[in-house]
This record gives sequence, C-alpha cells and structure tokens, in this order.
Amino acid sequence: MKTIIMAGGKGTRIASVASDIPKPMIRICDKPILLRQIECLKKSGLTDITLVIGHLGHVIKEYFKDGKDFGVKISYFEETTPLGTAGALFKMMEKNELNDDFLLMCGDTILDIDFNRIISFHKQKNSLATLVSHPNSHPYDSSLLVTEILPPKIKGGLPEDTKKVIMWMNKEDERKWYKNRVNAGIEVISPKLLEITKKNFVPRHPENPDKIDLDRDVLKPNVGTGRIFAYDTPEYIKDMGTPDRFYQTEKDIINKTVENRNLSKKQKAIFLDRDGTLTKDVGFVRSPEQLELAEGAGDAIRKINNSGYLAILVTNQPVIARGDITFEELEEINRKLETLLGKDGAYLDAIYFCPHHTDKGFEGERIEYKCNCECRKPKPGMILNAAKDFNIDITKSFMIGDSKADIECGTNAGVSKSILIDENKNILDAVSEIIGN
Repeated sequence: MKTIIMAGGKGTRIASVASDIPKPMIRICDKPILLRQIECLKKSGLTDITLVIGHLGHVIKEYFKDGKDFGVKISYFEETTPLGTAGALFKMMEKNELNDDFLLMCGDTILDIDFNRIISFHKQKNSLATLVSHPNSHPYDSSLLVTEILPPKIKGGLPEDTKKVIMWMNKEDERKWYKNRVNAGIEVISPKLLEITKKNFVPRHPENPDKIDLDRDVLKPNVGTGRIFAYDTPEYIKDMGTPDRFYQTEKDIINKTVENRNLSKKQKAIFLDRDGTLTKDVGFVRSPEQLELAEGAGDAIRKINNSGYLAILVTNQPVIARGDITFEELEEINRKLETLLGKDGAYLDAIYFCPHHTDKGFEGERIEYKCNCECRKPKPGMILNAAKDFNIDITKSFMIGDSKADIECGTNAGVSKSILIDENKNILDAVSEIIGN
C-alpha cells in the first residue's frame, strides 16, 4: 500500500524550537520527525512513500532523495501554491497516481503504531475511509468522532460499537459530555471517496478552487455514506506542534514510552474500578448529574497516562439489569466521566462494563440480563477481554478498586498486585504506590 505524507507544514506554533527548516524536519532526540515516521512505516512493510512538500521542500528532498539510503522508495509531489490538506490528493488522482487504497498521514506527528492492524481493519470493514482515533489529554480543543452504537444482538449481550462514524465534531462545535475519541490525523482512504467528493465538490475558496480541506471537504461531508469508520488505538500518536508537546514527546522517546506503546509489543495496564475509586461513591449512579470525580482522580489518571501503563476502566453496572437505567443513559454517564477527565488533561484508554446481575425481584428489572456471566467482578472477564484487545501482559499489570470483588477480580485475572481503596488511601495514593512519586 502506498503511503502519502503531508510534509509541507511551516510550523508557526513551534518557531521557538526551530524556524529555519520544514516542520517535519525538526529534530527530536537528534532525528528528524519525518525519518521517525518512515522508520515506523518500514517496520510494517510500507516502503512506497510519496512526500507532499511545499515550504522549504528542497531541504526534505536533499535529505531523503529517492529513499534508497533509508530502505524505502520515495517520490515527491511539490505544491507550487497551497492546496490545503487534500488538494494534492486530487491532483495525484488526475495523474492516475492513486488507483488503490492508500495510507495518509501528517508529517509533524510523532507516532509508533502497528499499521498492519489498521489496514486489516480497513479491509474488513470495506471502508471508504478508516480514521485512526485515540484518546488524548486535550479533547476539548480536538476534533472528535462519534460512532454507531447498536443494541445487544443476543440475550444478555452488550451493545455493539460498530466503529461506523455517524457524527464529526469540529473543535468549534457545541458539545457537553463527549467520548474522548479524537481524530488522530491518520487515515486509510479509498480513491472511490475522492471520486464521490469530486462529483459534489463546491470550492470554499473561489480564489483558489484547488485548495481542499480533508476534514471539512472530504471526510465530514461523506459520513452519511455509512462507509467511514474509526479505528481506535491507545498507541502513541502526538502532534508535537507546540513547544510544550515537543518537549513532552522528547521525554517520551527517551523513556521509551513511544516505542513501547506499539501494539505489536506486550502492554501493561492499570485496571480501575469506577464508583468509589475513580468517582465519588454515591450509591447507584443513575444520571450524569450524580457523577463526580473522586479526590485526586484527574492527577492519578494523568500520572498513568505519562507512565507507559494503559488506564483501563472495568466496572460492574448492575443498574442495567435492575432496570434503573438504559444502555444509552450509561453511555451518557461515562461520557461525562471522560469529559471531566479530559478537562484535567487525563484520559482512559478503554472502558469495559458488565450490565449483568444474578439477583432477581426488582421492579422494572430486565430479565435478559439476569445471568451468571463471566464478566461481573470478581470474575476476571473484563480484564481478560482487555488483555486480548490490547495485547496486555496481565502479570505486569495492576488492579485498583474499593471492594473485595475488585481485589478478587485482579487476583483471578492474575495481575501483579491488587490495591484496595479505603478511607486512608485514595486513587492517587494507589497509583503512586505502583508508579512512584
């Protein structure tokens, strides 16, 4: 599969770090960002690369040439006038240079991901575009993706997140509670999507009709096709376009957080209970208004995010089986949780919940969820499912909770250690016990 890297950025926000070279050529830990991307692509067998260049593009050409010295094949598309984030794609299509699905990415992103997983997902979904999504520490000023949630197909089952994108939320769009699913700026795209767009395209820049924005002109308008999907990953993807993010990324490279997050490698996680651990214990939570973060929760999750561990929520939610709330209402409650954490610069890598309960006799209960399942704590099902999804080494992972069931769940799963929250120890204390101060 061909890879196209948009490498024409000027880097105005990061001028204090480097201002005399193209943004993708800024060195981080003595290696250009663009070279780090190419090395990552090469690990996944992606060696056919086109660099779209503009501002100071000759610097990139002189460094990489035809790519032979780096074990890849590099060609160039040079913009003589700014074409936006997608204009070059349409020019390349007109020249019959894009006849097959291709990988597209920005040249200013530090990443280390398993591209083969993304490509496999794209083919499985028969997608017009697969958008890589991930949680980040600033979802409030990021473009967010909303995907389709279908009701359970079988008795006792869970709702299915089909990963089909049904809504695109730009930074300026009004939002209240939202899932931290950020568009990461990495896509696998079918030329068919460009053809569909071209038929209906109305230039937003009459003075430069060839200037096309990928998000606003290509992806967002075609969400209605039902063939645009989100591929979620906790792997390391960071736009280092500001000095603060640059220096944080530098630290992450040095301590190997970047490379170790690649899902081809075994991960380690801190599994967390919700009620009474991550949030204040108010009994059964039946509405977003009842949910509040526990003391130290934002700091604790941010500490996990910066440590190399995944932060994964595993929570029993018998309120579903009891008939107290619907799946949709639980989703809204968890969206508030993610929103509050995001405002604290923290995020969860995944949320797993069990809606089942064995006790019967509640008014309005849902009999189809009254069962002896494998996911309700103290059984280890949620942890085992997360381990499968994210290639987690459970023996190097931890469980934090406020009940005997939480501790037994960790033990039954085989985690390294389970830590109990009580009146003398909050979530930040527990995380510090694992990671250190």
